Amino acid sequence: MSPILEVTDLRVQRGSSTILRGVNWRVLRGEHWAVLGPNGCGKTTLLKVLLGYLSASSGEISLLGERYGEADWRDLRLKIGIVTSALQASVPAAERAIETVISGRYAQLDLWLTPTRRDVAAARKLLRSLGVPQLADREWQFLSQGERQRVLIARALMAKPRLLILDEPCAGLDPVAREDFLEFLGRLAGLPGSPALVMVTHHVEEILPCFSHALLLRDGAVVAAGPRAKILTSRRLAATFGARLRLVQRHGRFQLVWAARAYVRAARMENLRAR
Repeated sequence: MSPILEVTDLRVQRGSSTILRGVNWRVLRGEHWAVLGPNGCGKTTLLKVLLGYLSASSGEISLLGERYGEADWRDLRLKIGIVTSALQASVPAAERAIETVISGRYAQLDLWLTPTRRDVAAARKLLRSLGVPQLADREWQFLSQGERQRVLIARALMAKPRLLILDEPCAGLDPVAREDFLEFLGRLAGLPGSPALVMVTHHVEEILPCFSHALLLRDGAVVAAGPRAKILTSRRLAATFGARLRLVQRHGRFQLVWAARAYVRAARMENLRAR
C-alpha cells in the first residue's frame, strides 16, 4: 500500500542549530496519528516543512507519491488540510461560518469572491455531516472556541484533503468543551472517506481510541513511531518528556502520572503508619 505521507531522513538546520535530524515517518491510508513531544522538540518545525512553509536542509518528503522539490509544493499543499489556532486571527469578525468554510476550497482567508451555489451546498453538507448545521449563518465573532475549531475543520475538508493536520486543537478549551470536541473528532474519524488525521498534542488524555498510531519526538529526533499499543508506554513517554512518568489507561483513555508523586504519597503513608 503506497503511503499518504512519507518522510525520509529529514533534517532541518539553521546556522549552527539542528532543529530536526534523521526524521523517518510514514502515514498509510486508514491510519490516524498522534504526535507528542515536549516544547521545543520540533513539532512546529515538522508541520511547517510538511506544509511547504519551511525548507528542509536534507531528506525527502512525498505526499501521495509526489515528492517535494519535483512537484509544485503549492499544489501538494492543497492536499493537506490544516487546523491551527494561528488561522483564527485572520478570519474577519463579521464573516459568516459558511463563508469561512467555503474559503477552504480556494485556499484563502477573508473570502472576497461570490461563492457559487455548488460551493454553498457543499459547505452546508459538510457542516451537517460534522453535526453543526446551525452554525452556517452565525458570524465568526459569535462562535465559541470549540465551534470555531469545528468550522475550521469543515473549511479544511472543503478541499477534500487526504491528510488533515490538527495542531493542538484543544488549546484554549475548558474541560467540558474539550471532551465535547474530542467526541466530535472521534465521529470525524469514523466518517466514510475521512482523511488520515494527524493530531499534534502535549496531552495523552486527548488521544482517543480512533488514533491508531503515535509519533514521539524529543530534541528534534524521533524517539519512537508506530502502532499506538507499542509506542505509548511508560518507558517511552518518560524518555520523550525527560521525567519519571507512568502511563495509566482506563476505558480506552490515557493519563500520565508523575512517578515522583506516587513516591511522595507512599512516604507520607509510611510516616503515618510509623506514628
